[in-house]
Amino acid sequence: MAITAAVCNSFKKELLDGSGTHLAADVYKMALYTSSATLSKSTTAYSATNEVPDSGTYAAGGFTMVGFTASLDTDTAILDWTTDPNWTSATITARGALIYNSSKSNKAVAVLDFGGDITSTNGTFTVQLPAATAAAATVRIA
Repeated sequence: MAITAAVCNSFKKELLDGSGTHLAADVYKMALYTSSATLSKSTTAYSATNEVPDSGTYAAGGFTMVGFTASLDTDTAILDWTTDPNWTSATITARGALIYNSSKSNKAVAVLDFGGDITSTNGTFTVQLPAATAAAATVRIA
């Protein structure tokens, strides 16, 4: 099993062919996954398979992302959210995450690879999103 960070190919195709128009009013979510998950650029939709178990404020399906913005940094298009996903009173061990659009049949947007297991024990588990720049943003298309 492996988790590989990427903007999902299905998301890029949907942007170009108009079949999956993604809007600021849509509900985007982030789900956390164990090291047993297989997530990559080929992921097309949210699945509960190998998602971390419910704990504290974490529940299946994950965190509702807040503060959607789309911008341009030079020639790179960027999607960003203003609130870092977090879950309190949670005992979680996660290896990666999936950002997906729950308003559009749970279509996958991007996979995050944490580079190793990250753990919280009855505490707050936070995914700190990178700066909204061409070099660092989680979702960027150059």
